[in-house]
Amino acid sequence: MQETAFTLLATAVTWLELIAFVLALANIACNVFEIHWGWPLTIVASALYVWLFYASKLYGEAGVNVFFIVAAVWGWWQWLHGHRGDSASPLRIARLGRVGLIASIAGFAAAWLVCGLLLRGVTDSDVPWVDGFVTAGSIVGTVLLARKFIENWPLWLIVNAASVALFAYKGLHLTMVLYVIFFLLAIWGWIGWQQRMNKA
Repeated sequence: MQETAFTLLATAVTWLELIAFVLALANIACNVFEIHWGWPLTIVASALYVWLFYASKLYGEAGVNVFFIVAAVWGWWQWLHGHRGDSASPLRIARLGRVGLIASIAGFAAAWLVCGLLLRGVTDSDVPWVDGFVTAGSIVGTVLLARKFIENWPLWLIVNAASVALFAYKGLHLTMVLYVIFFLLAIWGWIGWQQRMNKA
């Protein structure tokens, strides 16, 4: 799967990157429309991205995709069987409270520090802090998405913007295009979830 499928911006795009691209796009589209089948697509796409990112020395991104695989199993279960607190009703779109928002921001900052230090100290990554930023934001964003908190979408806007710059720097142009699309889908998801939450 490391053979070249086509060339984009004078850079070879492998079949591995192309297939991961298509599956990841389908996964996010499912998330936007609250279709639970996005989670198994996440599992397959993330497994392919582990391979791609490891080969590109983006170890934080490879690691977070391992996390995505595990979190997708949990997220799928949450979307099918989860509920909030003592309520027996299905999990619905909600807002984080003030405490949840502060905890999410603090968790993001702490995870960024840990990821950046680990990547700088243990790997040969040439972008440990940017890679760590994207990794930390992706972890927090996935947890918020799995629990259907609407704040996952503005967080994904930040993470996707940083990812576009990171993948452009690393020459992963198709993945860079994917994250531009992800950025636009996050806007769409944010608007769509807001409308569905207001109708509930």
